[in-house]
Amino acid sequence: MCTGWETLAAAGSFTAAAQRLGVSKAGMSQRIRELEQATGVALVQRTTRSMRLTEAGQRLVDSTRAAFEEIGRSISSAADSAAAPRGLLRVTAPVALGRQQIVPRLPAFLREHPQVRIELELSDRLVPLSQEGFDLAIRHTSAAPDTHVAWLLCNSAAWLVATRGYLRRRGTPRAPADLAGHDCLHYLRPGERSVWSFEARRPTQGRPGQAARTSVAIAGPFAANNSEALREAALAGLGIALLPDFSAHAEIASRRLVALLPAWKPVGTFGGGLYAIHPYSPYVPRAVRALVEHLRRSLQAGF
Repeated sequence: MCTGWETLAAAGSFTAAAQRLGVSKAGMSQRIRELEQATGVALVQRTTRSMRLTEAGQRLVDSTRAAFEEIGRSISSAADSAAAPRGLLRVTAPVALGRQQIVPRLPAFLREHPQVRIELELSDRLVPLSQEGFDLAIRHTSAAPDTHVAWLLCNSAAWLVATRGYLRRRGTPRAPADLAGHDCLHYLRPGERSVWSFEARRPTQGRPGQAARTSVAIAGPFAANNSEALREAALAGLGIALLPDFSAHAEIASRRLVALLPAWKPVGTFGGGLYAIHPYSPYVPRAVRALVEHLRRSLQAGF
């Protein structure tokens, strides 16, 4: 009935509220009278042309809203669990990640769930999900926000790569410090220094369990805030690029690019995992859960 009260207040008349709720005006009036008799106070102030809630009526709405919303969520959850995934999903993802890894995985999902529709916005802007009406965001990060519902889809790593042609001309770096003498293609973030950091993949000698860490200032002819653009520059032989694995994997497998410095792990430039993030809610729609599980299965099978 709380939803009915809010509709009544917003509509301003019994006739308009009854039409919105799909009930008769007489039936709605009768329920209001029954509530007023039960509470012993007037809940609605009526005039010949309109109505409004009394102070007592507004307090009743305010005090019961949360309980009725929870009941509504529980009913929706029960109905959702018994039905096939359906409805519109609005999804946002970074441009390169979305083009390379998310879009190719959507046709199979949509064929499996024909009652689901997807609107995908590719943008490197970190949009506020609730404010802009997104059901899901795919993020490349090391830590998902604790203010949202988040699922780890798969782990991710960064690779240092170049073409064989570039390495023949300029030589192959053997340690991070060697990169200072190379043309380096780096991910552009305004206000950040052009520095790459690395950790030794094996513990430091004499200090078990502690990895050596080093950083090197780099420079080169090209920088971009898109890993696809950096990959294409590396494939053109412009220099050494630091790429996320989802951008570099296919090119390394086809031997178009060579992975460098295998004893060193790049850190700090890209996130350590791909996450699916949903605005916080105690109830997650079945279509959202189905898409998350589909992406997780597919991504964990490999890029």
